[in-house]
Amino acid sequence: MTENELINKLKPSIQEVWEQSAFKVPTAIQAQAIPAILDGEDVIAESPTGTGKTLAYLLPVLEKIDADKKAVQTVVLASSQELVMQILEEVQKWGAGSGIRAASFIGGANVKRQLEKLKKHPHIAIGTPGRMLELIKQKKLKMHEVKTVVLDEGDQLLVKEHVETVNNIVKSTLSDRQVVLFSATMPAHVEKIARDLMNEPEVIKVKKDDTFDASAVDHLYFVAELRDKIKLLEKLSRMEGMKGLVFVKDIPNLTIITGKLQFNGIPASSLHSDLNKMERQTSMKDFRANKTNLLLATDVAARGLDIKGITHVIHFDFPRDINQYVHRSGRTGRFGASGTVISLVTPSEERDLKRFTKDLGIHPEMKIIRGGEIVEPKVSRK
Repeated sequence: MTENELINKLKPSIQEVWEQSAFKVPTAIQAQAIPAILDGEDVIAESPTGTGKTLAYLLPVLEKIDADKKAVQTVVLASSQELVMQILEEVQKWGAGSGIRAASFIGGANVKRQLEKLKKHPHIAIGTPGRMLELIKQKKLKMHEVKTVVLDEGDQLLVKEHVETVNNIVKSTLSDRQVVLFSATMPAHVEKIARDLMNEPEVIKVKKDDTFDASAVDHLYFVAELRDKIKLLEKLSRMEGMKGLVFVKDIPNLTIITGKLQFNGIPASSLHSDLNKMERQTSMKDFRANKTNLLLATDVAARGLDIKGITHVIHFDFPRDINQYVHRSGRTGRFGASGTVISLVTPSEERDLKRFTKDLGIHPEMKIIRGGEIVEPKVSRK
């Protein structure tokens, strides 16, 4: 089957949205996963950030929904509230004109309001594991007609604190259900847990995709001692047109950096698991609306989020390995757009950066900031 035939097999309403979108052909993960899910296979899929994983499960899910039935037919689980809301937006966009209804169910939200959503008979229920299981136990969310359970960013769901909850949700459906899991990374222990939830799953692994071409974005770096990185980030934030996603390795450090930036008059948002629902919503809203031009995030908090128009990915804390460098960097330069990846490195981290980029076939340029501009460092004359 050619890639265009794949889309042409789907409902006319889906084909219409596809034609209106800027997509020409399905990505590698979509081309492999969509037929398997349509065939009713259980699927474990690993593909890097920015390769179109959401549509890889969403298009076949929408294709299989019977809009005339007043029952939940698909459950999508995600580890963060932001990701749940993002998936809901995609369902609404791609389900337009099909009569398919979807609703979100997240921890911390008003329970009464969520029960009202269930009275409207959504076909797709999207939520965080804790709240979904709570509704199932209360017999408010009925699972007997659920045909498909999707675990989005599955490696975040199958961690110690969620795995039992996820297991209970899957087991609340009938035995002929389909379970599909998508993730940017797939450690061996996660794959093993996933297999235990499934029936002879098809395993799909896409290592790279043309949606993020490492050589298509600019890779720059600045050398600074650890204590000077915040000053450097301040200067970068003042650059015209900057909309930067800044990766910081842990929450305490992220909180300190955000506080220092805000104290110095830099409009910065932050995203991490210690924030409450309202704080997280405000952070995302301000960044999307350009009220803040920096979003500081941990790797876990940023997983799966699709934020349009990120001009710069900034590695404040250097990635622990080449995969993390690629996953973070894939937030910019997506689907042919331009973008810049900036690494703030200490002299010892510079060696790791050169090793990573050499393996990726790219040549990072060392820069300095002078007069508010990113420029080449002066070559000292001997």
